[in-house]
Amino acid sequence: MPEAMPPLVVGITGASGAPYAVRLVQVLLSAGREIHLSISPSGQAVLSEELGRQINLERFRIDDLLGGPAPADGIVHYHHYKNLMAPIASGSFLTAAMVICPCSGSTLAAVAHSMGENLIHRAAEVHLKERRKLVVVPRETPLSLPQLKNMQAIYEAGAVVLPAAPGFYHGAESVADLVDFVVARICDQLGVANALIRRWGEA
Repeated sequence: MPEAMPPLVVGITGASGAPYAVRLVQVLLSAGREIHLSISPSGQAVLSEELGRQINLERFRIDDLLGGPAPADGIVHYHHYKNLMAPIASGSFLTAAMVICPCSGSTLAAVAHSMGENLIHRAAEVHLKERRKLVVVPRETPLSLPQLKNMQAIYEAGAVVLPAAPGFYHGAESVADLVDFVVARICDQLGVANALIRRWGEA
């Protein structure tokens, strides 16, 4: 049997863009990936505001996040944002990559300046220090100078800054198509094969 791929880490924080997060988790599970998931309280609030998803951070259920049964191919391990004893808080726990989607400005600042206060911050710092791929997906617009400097700092530390800026050249016909564009670009960075969009040059 082929060796199992290392798990992926997904953090959901309080920037607008909850549909990107939910779709990303769905796609990763459908691809058969194992993920370690953590959600900040602000991320919980945005999921409620934008999608009407009521997430209990103390008694998390993946069905509540996805709005229905989770794809059976993948595996989800949920970690409370305060649990700094979770495996993803340690560099000795091997992972393939991490994505913070969406990534709030405060989360970006905390990671860029090593001032983390929760598990999402800590896991991101672990990926930077271990030289593993970290993808951050900010959505804020317009951007302030401090935010731009934080993006530069986290990029220079080794992260990929992937703004939630969908393209229109792939024949988008719905909001779901625009969400899939961003999720496809995230999956490309994570090394997860997908056919969510018609790529440039394809018929």
